[in-house]
Amino acid sequence: MIDIHPDQARTLAAIVARGSFDAAASHLSVTPSAVSQRIRALEVAVGRPVLRRTRPIELTESGQAVVRFARQLELLSADLADELQPGTTHADTRLSLVINSDSLHTWALAGLAAVAGRVQLEILREDQEYSLDLLRSGAAAGAITATAKPVPGCTSRRLGVMRYLPVCTPAFAQTWFEGGVTAATLATAPAVVYDRKDDLQDRYLRRVGRKVLQPPRHYVPAAHEFGEAIRLGMGWGMMPEIEIAGYLQRQELTTLAPKTYVDVPLHWQQWRYGSAALDEIAAAIQDAAHVLR
Repeated sequence: MIDIHPDQARTLAAIVARGSFDAAASHLSVTPSAVSQRIRALEVAVGRPVLRRTRPIELTESGQAVVRFARQLELLSADLADELQPGTTHADTRLSLVINSDSLHTWALAGLAAVAGRVQLEILREDQEYSLDLLRSGAAAGAITATAKPVPGCTSRRLGVMRYLPVCTPAFAQTWFEGGVTAATLATAPAVVYDRKDDLQDRYLRRVGRKVLQPPRHYVPAAHEFGEAIRLGMGWGMMPEIEIAGYLQRQELTTLAPKTYVDVPLHWQQWRYGSAALDEIAAAIQDAAHVLR
């Protein structure tokens, strides 16, 4: 059995959070030598390295597990304080969550607002395809992700499906797709893309064109401005169906072709050993997700 001392785990978490051994020592009010001794003892207990002494410092897979343990321990300590002092709240509990921009922009924030008075939140914005990296490293306690399989030490539950429609303004469609939406027209019509991790437009292009297409692209890395760029006629792009129903009804936007879309399944993953506060957030997220397919 591996015996991890809580002070050693907290020290590793402090190194990662503060960026260096010296900064961690200052935060923990100990000497840099004490920090080094704790990490050496931790690596002896684990039987392998927990970090790479690079710039910036990188955790090994074992180190990631230890950092998750340290942060889960903080949450469990907060739960214990609540039990020992009935009537207190989670107001001092801090939790970091990873939420993709479209979910945050359209539905997730309403769920988080329901628990905002009982826990302090740090929302890390990341694409649903990449959010598990932050959960795996211990930087976040919960994440909305496109991956159903839970990462080590976490649980996973299905939220629903975000449906994305390829849309543009009627004027843009008349200019670029007068002859129809084909591989040839899609190869030349400008597309609006969120950032270089965003592959929704490329998924649609592969489905319709059945080959790799490289149209001109505008990168607009903010949810509201991304939609505004499309509404201003800068290009076509994939937008959440739940966001654009009104624009389609008013004919301010139009779909490139009827019954074409890209579905993205969403799941909620969180630390298996979390806390009452984390479970409350999970329930609020699940409730807010009723708007998904």
